[in-house]
Amino acid sequence: MAKRSYQDGCGAAQALDIVGERWALLVVRELTLGPRRYSDLLAAMPAIGTAVLAQRLADLVAAGVARRRALPAPLASRVYELTPWGAELEPVIRALGRWGAASPNLRRDLPISVATSVLALRTNVVPDRLPARDLRVSLRLDGRPFVAEVAGGSFTVEPGEAADVAATVVTDPITLARITLDGHPLEVAIADDEVRVDGDVDAAAALLGSFELPPVADTA
Repeated sequence: MAKRSYQDGCGAAQALDIVGERWALLVVRELTLGPRRYSDLLAAMPAIGTAVLAQRLADLVAAGVARRRALPAPLASRVYELTPWGAELEPVIRALGRWGAASPNLRRDLPISVATSVLALRTNVVPDRLPARDLRVSLRLDGRPFVAEVAGGSFTVEPGEAADVAATVVTDPITLARITLDGHPLEVAIADDEVRVDGDVDAAAALLGSFELPPVADTA
């Protein structure tokens, strides 16, 4: 089936021709944190369906937004990753995420992926709430490692491991979102076995308290 086109010379229309199909931007969202296998993408977006995922990946590869490559031995599997041009979509996804989070109809009871949770941290950090001292905290979300760091008053969170961390926080994306964006107390989550914190709990709490959703939009 031929791809639909707006037949409009505007750059925004061209962008929508490329990533405007249903699920396309969410596939890009899942690739913003690094290469992922097809099975990883399907697990992160279980509602997409395998046929739709395959088509969206094919479309993104054909458009130059993503590419497919083989991992070296002994892994011998194939992954999808964003091209440099495709990676430029992250600020767009984050801006859309913040805009959508202000919706009065935002549902907080739906599942979210690891990528969604991490991008929410990048998007909704409040600089004035960051700890005054530099610190590094390891996050393990559904087993995937990330390093959240405050340095010089700036915040970053990236995939990977770090040895010199103040604490390690082990949880799932929904619980992390509840703590960082919905005001769920970290100590309650720990007591309820929703989170495990190894190391300096106060440091972890200080960092995880540095985020806030935008206010609900006035749609009157």
